[in-house]
Amino acid sequence: MKLILKVLLSAVAVFILAHVLPGVNVDGYTTAIIVSIVLALLNLFVKPILVIFTLPITVLTLGLFLLIINALIIVLAGNLIDGFTVSSIWTALLFSILLSILESILYSLLKEDKY
Repeated sequence: MKLILKVLLSAVAVFILAHVLPGVNVDGYTTAIIVSIVLALLNLFVKPILVIFTLPITVLTLGLFLLIINALIIVLAGNLIDGFTVSSIWTALLFSILLSILESILYSLLKEDKY
């Protein structure tokens, strides 16, 4: 149940950012849900491979290259999904940063009190 809520909150974050950022377009709510699922799958399967291949440059830049990897994942999702477009890598970078901030804020609403 919590996984479904996280996917829906990610879709809300994608939808909000698509309306705020000028270079990102999402056709509708269902496309935002598909984007959140595809981003989760790409982060699960593709991102670890990219991180391993780019480990030397990631260490050299003290981890800042991971932001570029996140932007590449978003551009890849934009190429895979028909109703989701990202205009440039810089827009994807900004989208990536704002998406992680907004998701962390929304996910904090799901935290349960542990007594």
